[in-house]
Amino acid sequence: MRVAAIILLLIPFLFINAQKIGELAPERPPEQFPPNTWGVDLMFGEGGFGLGTFLRKELSSSLTGFVDISVTESKDEREIEIIDPFFGTSFTLNKKNRVFLVPLNFGVQYRLFSKALTDNLRPYVNFGVGPTLVLSTPYDREFFSAFAKAQANYAVGGYIGFGANFGLSKENLVGINARYYVAHLFNDGVENLNGKFRKDLNHFYITLNIGLMY
Repeated sequence: MRVAAIILLLIPFLFINAQKIGELAPERPPEQFPPNTWGVDLMFGEGGFGLGTFLRKELSSSLTGFVDISVTESKDEREIEIIDPFFGTSFTLNKKNRVFLVPLNFGVQYRLFSKALTDNLRPYVNFGVGPTLVLSTPYDREFFSAFAKAQANYAVGGYIGFGANFGLSKENLVGINARYYVAHLFNDGVENLNGKFRKDLNHFYITLNIGLMY
């Protein structure tokens, strides 16, 4: 009787057609973005605020060549800033010169995880090398008028970075890049603080990239 009951329970299932598995939807082809990009870099870091511009050229689906130039202030990590509580002004103890970096870098950018992530998030690593102009201006003069007394120094430098571009726009580029810059001077160095010379100028920057693709 038990076997008969089991058979009776199984009979209805013999007439049920197995549901066919549907075909998987085809993968979307990767987005094709314009090969050229021009834009500006807004830089924020331990050395202060900076501004730059860049030009990029796509070499392949994963590799992009670029050239960029920027202007940033370079502060000595030993600087001590004093704020006057009565007048709201500030000054740096024992400071002799303001120092500015103007690096011109040529480099490549390699896209990461292009097969694993959607195109609206495009992470990459990048690095560039090139000459760097190092300007020093006297600290005891007004900021803009001090450039009349600027002294030029020359260095070789570069940076390595990690960042990402966002969105699917084919016209506008928005991205962010974390970079570590190095620059080595060929002479005795620059004097931010009295008697303190620096031959190696190293800084970390968070860079916001805003550009136009064409």
